[in-house]
Order: sequence, then C-alpha cells, then structure tokens
Amino acid sequence: MDCHEHLRHTRATRTTRTTRPRHTKRWILRVLGLLSTVMLCLIGTVGTASAHGSVIDPASRNYGCWLRWGSDFQNPAMATQDPMCWQAWQDNTNAMWNWNGLYRNGAAGNFQAVIPNGQLCSAGHTEGGRYNSMDVPGAWKTTSIKSNFKINLYDQARHGADYILVYVSRQGLDPTTQPLNWSDMQLVKRTAAYAPAEYYPIDVTTSGYTGRHVVYTIWQASHMDQTFFMCSDVTIS
Repeated sequence: MDCHEHLRHTRATRTTRTTRPRHTKRWILRVLGLLSTVMLCLIGTVGTASAHGSVIDPASRNYGCWLRWGSDFQNPAMATQDPMCWQAWQDNTNAMWNWNGLYRNGAAGNFQAVIPNGQLCSAGHTEGGRYNSMDVPGAWKTTSIKSNFKINLYDQARHGADYILVYVSRQGLDPTTQPLNWSDMQLVKRTAAYAPAEYYPIDVTTSGYTGRHVVYTIWQASHMDQTFFMCSDVTIS
C-alpha cells in the first residue's frame, strides 16, 4: 500500500469510528497517524519536485540575488544598492525563487548549438524566458577570489554529475557592458563524474586572470538529461 492509499484508508477508518469520550485517546492516536501519513506524502512529493541545484560559491547571479534580497525583495533601496538584482526581481521574481532550476533539457554535449551568444547565463532563454535578466550586462555584485579557487556546487536532490565544466571569461572582456559570447569563454576545468552527494567541491587552477570576470559553470546532471548553466561574477586577485 503506497502513502496515498494508506492516507485514504486511514481517513475511511477514522470516519467510521465513534468519537465518544471513552474512545478519545484512541481517536487522538488515529488523528496523529493520519497527520504522519500526510507529512510522509508531502515529503515524498517535495523531494521529487525540488530536484535542482546551483553554484552557491562563488554565488550564481540569481542565487546571489535571492540570498541578499529574498527576505526583502520589495525594498526600493535595492534599486541603488544592487541595481542588477533590482532589474532581475522586476523582470521575473521566479528567477530568484527558483534559483535552483536554471537548467535545460536536451543540451548535453551540444551547448554552443543550443545556446546562442548573448544568452549563456539564461541557458538560451530556458523555462519560457524566466531567467532572461541573467543575461543583462551590468555591475553584478562580485565575489573576491584568487586565481586558484574552489567552486562549491549544491546538488539539492543528489543527482550526481556526469561531468562539470568551468569557463572563465577572457581577460579584457568587460561584463558590465558586454554580453557573454562563447568566443569570450575559456575552458579551465573539466571534472570527472561525481557520485550523488549534496555538495561538489571543484578545485580550479588558472593563471593570467585579474580583475572582473564571469565564471561559467556547466553541470551535466546524472538525472535524466538535465544540464544546469550558472554565471558567477567574480573579482580575481
């Protein structure tokens, strides 16, 4: 009997029993059993629906906006303090509430053919354009890193990874004024597979990069055919 069948059975049993005072304790136990069944069903549903993840350090654009403003997203001060997050929240709030869902189906191994220039950070306007604001050039908040740094990728549902690719925007590109094109991105890391886990640390070694850059992480999840694309703004010293 699955959780939904058990829930129906528990309900039916509860409604056919008397609730006279002498049976109060037994009735309370049945109610608690019903509530437990409901929670188990909900946990199973949520676990399936929220099978996503993102780069949390250095924070991807929409994860960073959610982290800084998720509890205060209507604050007009964001417009001056964090203008790129402001335009993102105004464009589509779901880009931040769904910070863990920036993926595209059917893109595996064919990234440049599927994702046009200028649309790298939105995964080619995936999810009906939900993440389009991620492509807008501007003064996104940056994370300070060294030339050799570590990426921390959070896998909420523990999919595993067939591989992870890490690109860094070329020296001289100004992401505050220029959109990202594939010719601007230089591959600096390709990992082996990761067994399912909650976090994937990725050690990245570079040289010759200083100042503002975009770290572009492509996570080929080992779950169905989902490829995640994440832009993280950094300042390299």
